Amino acid sequence: MKTVVTTAYRPTSSILEWANRVSADLSLPQVPRNKRSIDRMHTDEGSDLLVCLKERLEFYPMGEGEPFFFHPNSAAFRTKRPLEQDPLIEVSGLEPGDSFLDCTLGLASDSLVASQRVGKQGRVLGCESHPVLAYVIQQGLKEYKGMPHLEEAMKRIRVVSSDAVSFLGKLETNSVDVIYMDPMFTEEITEASNFTPLRGTADHGQLTECWVAQAKRVARKTIVLKAHFRSQDFEGFGFTRRLRPNTKFHYGVIQCSAVT
Repeated sequence: MKTVVTTAYRPTSSILEWANRVSADLSLPQVPRNKRSIDRMHTDEGSDLLVCLKERLEFYPMGEGEPFFFHPNSAAFRTKRPLEQDPLIEVSGLEPGDSFLDCTLGLASDSLVASQRVGKQGRVLGCESHPVLAYVIQQGLKEYKGMPHLEEAMKRIRVVSSDAVSFLGKLETNSVDVIYMDPMFTEEITEASNFTPLRGTADHGQLTECWVAQAKRVARKTIVLKAHFRSQDFEGFGFTRRLRPNTKFHYGVIQCSAVT
């Protein structure tokens, strides 16, 4: 599905300038809003919409009336708690100064927690295979205001516009401390509504032998999987499941032997 760039309902000169930059950055056509509704634009243009507003970018997949946009989501409160007690940090063994690769970036909530943990000396990368979504997240991490305690952590995250398997294949052996995988659940969790607009757009790829094999080659310390509690991927791919009572998802971990 193609994507076009447009603006707010009544754009200012600064919004028009921003739309020009976004259009150029992504090599996407720009179309005037002409006071049209999102539904009308979907019908007229026959495409997904990337809308430049005053404070953020909003992505409307074809046929969706609710947008996808960047916000810190659960990282807002997770990073105000002791980080060493966060389930992801605890299971991964992530330490200050470590490197962290998020194979399934999403809204970057887990990457933000990881970035806060590794600090200035650490490194966080996140893969997003859809180029427009990658751009929305990248711009959001760069421009989002309202969470002062997360601003540095946001700016430390490098967004990679690539599927995880292809990106892993380009990395050197034993080059990343912790690799994290959170494929979109095969069983939808009703509480997880942030991705509702993307159900037909986001990469629904599940784990494969190639993906796990590449992660094992690249990871130095641990590989972490987050999946629905009914998922058989933990046992199927050799992860040690960490049970979490009364939750709808569990973590699994593979301990690597490259730590020196």
